[in-house]
Amino acid sequence: MIYHASISNQKTISDFDQSLIWSAIFLLSLGLIMVYSASISIAETSRGDGYAAYFLVRQGAYLLVGLFIGLISFQIPMKLWQKYSLYPFLIGMGLLALVLIPGIGNEVNGSRRWLSLFVVNLQPSEFMKLFIVMYVASYTVKRAAYLDHLRKGFLPIFIVMIMLGFLLLNQPDLGAFVVITGIVMAVLFLGGMNIKLFVGIIGLLCMAVLVLILLEPYRMKRIIATLNPFEDEFSTGYQLSHSLMAFGRGGWEGVGLGGSVEKLYYLPEAHTDFLLAVIAEELGFIGVMVVVVLFSLLVIRSFVIGRQAAIRDRFFSALVAQGFGVWIGIQAFINMGVNMGILPTKGLTLPLMSFGGSGIVANCIALAILLRVDWENRQLMKGYKI
Repeated sequence: MIYHASISNQKTISDFDQSLIWSAIFLLSLGLIMVYSASISIAETSRGDGYAAYFLVRQGAYLLVGLFIGLISFQIPMKLWQKYSLYPFLIGMGLLALVLIPGIGNEVNGSRRWLSLFVVNLQPSEFMKLFIVMYVASYTVKRAAYLDHLRKGFLPIFIVMIMLGFLLLNQPDLGAFVVITGIVMAVLFLGGMNIKLFVGIIGLLCMAVLVLILLEPYRMKRIIATLNPFEDEFSTGYQLSHSLMAFGRGGWEGVGLGGSVEKLYYLPEAHTDFLLAVIAEELGFIGVMVVVVLFSLLVIRSFVIGRQAAIRDRFFSALVAQGFGVWIGIQAFINMGVNMGILPTKGLTLPLMSFGGSGIVANCIALAILLRVDWENRQLMKGYKI
């Protein structure tokens, strides 16, 4: 790999996609503010007086770690990410397996999704979303000639998804599995999968999800609760009913930053899964729309960057960029849908915004790699060799 001497030491903000950078900065910044607002009461209750900023400090630390690792990730050329994409994926599979081992994986609220690192907990499924994008992008490029063939094109990745699904569903973490499955299918489709084969597989996947829901009574209860959360507002509909009350109370302009009532022990997981409900109550419809626009802009720019890479025959980079857009878009859509009562309650956070170390770090790494794709595109436009 040959780099022009003048470009390796003179990177400025003008060398990157401005819309992508500023949408990410605003989402991360607003997320930091809203995590603090949503967590003040629970922090004082669980940690004692004087610890109102407990979750803010931790989220800030996670963000700094994410930015630092992201900076390192940005220095790695996309050719190396493609060459070694299998290894992060295998590490992710290993970590998901470790989670299921009693005594190693931490169980919280009936789910075993975390590995204790003493100071913090690591959630491998968040990093698997990152790893799967690069692994499937590499697979798609290598198997491009067979993407219209069920046995040679889809069957190998299907076997991988069965193994991954086994690990995730035993945690259980259906939400993460749905997001990862969506990523895989989207990348395969963008890579040129036969449309008839794609539609047929999507149909089978929908049937599989339906079976998974029917096999677990609590999942069916969540769907019923979504249809009418106030029918059982003190049990299965509790979270959603209070989320909807937060949206209703916020109105157009909100009650003002810090003025949420629902975050005062009424709305569980206000600083994680239901952060958007607090945003709706405090910043109103306008605040929610700002968040939606920022996510839409980030996803659109991801696809534009991917398209620019594809034009230059950098197909792995193109699929990685668009895969990250699909990941952020799907997870944000599901989280927002849950908060608004459109989708059943799932343990998925709002990317870039919700409290959580693993999620924030994984998102920052993804953004750094996305910026790397954009930067390499721009260097090629200038005539430099990558």
